[in-house]
Amino acid sequence: MITIDAKDKTLGRVASAAAKALLGKHSADFAKNVVADDGVTIVNASRVKVTGNKRLDKEYVRYSGYPDGQKFENYAMLTARKGEEEALRKAVLGMLPKNRLQAKRIKMLTIEK
Repeated sequence: MITIDAKDKTLGRVASAAAKALLGKHSADFAKNVVADDGVTIVNASRVKVTGNKRLDKEYVRYSGYPDGQKFENYAMLTARKGEEEALRKAVLGMLPKNRLQAKRIKMLTIEK
C-alpha cells in the first residue's frame, strides 16, 4: 500500500504521483498489461492546493447523450457538490491510460479527507 499526503501540494502533482503508482511504474517488475498489486491511498485530500484562478476557470464536462445534454461545472461547484475527493479522483482518472485496465486501476485508489 502506497500512501500519498496531499497536504499543501498542488492537485496535479498529487494526481500524477498517484497515477504513476497505480500503473506500477515504481516497481521493478513493471508491465504495461498487468494491474499493480499495490493500492494507493491519498490522505488529506481536503487540504490539496489549487493555484491561480482554477477554482472558477477549470471546467468539468459531462454529456448524457441526449440533445442539449452537455453539462459544465467548474472546480468550485464540483467540490461543493461532491468534495475535493471527486476532483482528485477525476484528475487521477484522466492520467491513466484509456484501456480495459483503467477501471481496475482506479478501484485500487482510496481517497481520504
